Amino acid sequence: MAFMHLHHHLPSPSLSFFRPSPPVFRSSFRFSPPSFSFPSQKCTDFSNWLLHFPKKSLSFAFSGALALGIALSGVGFADAKVGVNKPELLPKEFTSVIDVAGFLSDGQEIRLKQEIANIEKDTGYKLRVLAQNYPLTPGLAIKDFWKVDDRTIVFVADPTFGNILNFNVGATVDLDIPRSFWSRLAGKYGNIFYWKEKGEDASIESAVMAISNCLREPVGPNNCSEIK
Repeated sequence: MAFMHLHHHLPSPSLSFFRPSPPVFRSSFRFSPPSFSFPSQKCTDFSNWLLHFPKKSLSFAFSGALALGIALSGVGFADAKVGVNKPELLPKEFTSVIDVAGFLSDGQEIRLKQEIANIEKDTGYKLRVLAQNYPLTPGLAIKDFWKVDDRTIVFVADPTFGNILNFNVGATVDLDIPRSFWSRLAGKYGNIFYWKEKGEDASIESAVMAISNCLREPVGPNNCSEIK
């Protein structure tokens, strides 16, 4: 979604990684991720992430759970966890939903693909969903496969670190959608108690519908104020 971030918008196109626990930071050329807290462990601080991309390119800041081609190092890790790039895990033909973890049934995939197509037709935003269990992931290969741009939302469903909902959003999306929406969405449908009880598929479907409702609201000071 760690397709995961807050404060002033920057003019350069970028993707912002969102995790459920605040504060959330906008990713640019230098990124320092927040600490994460989970029911079974103390907070772990991740630091010293430095991303360098050409001026016109897109930058990604995914968590260790997503590991989309970016090296992860920080306090609490004996060894740096290196990002994954496995294009062989990608489907042969384009699809807006990739489920390498097997969380979704065929019927659920069809419904999600139709909803995503409707979102793009009605709003111009591109939602893309990747369901994975790190390290079984195509990783950074999805960037080219989906032709990620400033109007793209990359939603990665991965339960590795507890909360299953992770988002990366393009710069245009970041300008139109309040950043608090992604944290609240992850808090409601991504927490470990929800997906353990309802299932990973329920978390994914609920999140997609909430995103759909949010993107259809008029841009303004109160848009996406509720998780519907």
